[in-house]
Amino acid sequence: MFTLYNAAQSTCSQKVRITLAEKEQGFSDIQLNLFTGDQFKPEYLKINPNGVVPTLMHDDSPIVDSSVIIEYLDEIFPENPLTPSSPLKRARMRALMRFFEEVPTPAVRFPSYNNFFSRHFEKMSDEEFQAFADAKPLRRNFFMKMGRTGFGEAEMNAAMHSLQLTVERMEKELEVGPWLLGEAFSLADICVVPVLARLEDIGLDSLWQDSPLVAQWLGRFKERPSYRKAMYYGSMLSEKYGQAG
Repeated sequence: MFTLYNAAQSTCSQKVRITLAEKEQGFSDIQLNLFTGDQFKPEYLKINPNGVVPTLMHDDSPIVDSSVIIEYLDEIFPENPLTPSSPLKRARMRALMRFFEEVPTPAVRFPSYNNFFSRHFEKMSDEEFQAFADAKPLRRNFFMKMGRTGFGEAEMNAAMHSLQLTVERMEKELEVGPWLLGEAFSLADICVVPVLARLEDIGLDSLWQDSPLVAQWLGRFKERPSYRKAMYYGSMLSEKYGQAG
C-alpha cells in the first residue's frame, strides 16, 4: 500500500517512519542518497517537485511534506488516534507542530552541518562547492551562507538560541505531562523527537541539562516500540559518518 522515499538520517523522514510504526503500517523503503542528488533526479521530481524527502506514495498517489504526511496517516488510520478529539486541543497540537517546523527543524541543520559535514566541503574547490550548492535550489542559500568552512559565530548563535527556546517551551508544555499535550501522546511529540535525537547524537544534549521534564520525555519516547523500529541503526549521523568533528 505504501512506498516511502526517505533518507535514514533525515529528521523529517524519521517522524514519518515513527508515525507509520505507531500505526503498525509496513511500507516499501526506498532510500535516497541526498548528497549525490537522488532527490533531484527527474523520476523523483515527478512525484515531489520540491526535491526533498520524504515522499509517501499511497498506492499511486504521492503525499509530500512530513507534517502533512503524518496528519494524513492519522486521518486514514483513526484507530489509536494521534490527534486530540477536542478542537481546542487539536489547535494547540497544530500550533506546536508549526513552531517545531519553523524553529528547531531548520535550526538543527546548522550544528549538524558544522559538526559533521564541513570537513567534507573543505576538501572541495570553490567551483565544486558552487556546483554542489547550485544543484540544490531549495537549500542553495543555506549552503552559500555556510560556505566551504562552515557557518560563522552569528549563524550558530542564532541557531542555538532557537534550539534553546524550543527546549524551554517543551519544558513548560510538559508541566502537565507526560506528553506535550498532557496524558495523550500525539503528533506534536512525533514532530519534535527527531530534532532532540539529533541534538543528542551531535553532543548537544546539554541544552536540556536544566530541563528535567524534557530529559524524561525523551527517555520515555525512546521506550516506545515505534521509536526503536523507526530509528534503526544508521539513523544517527554518528553511525554513518563517525564522531562529530
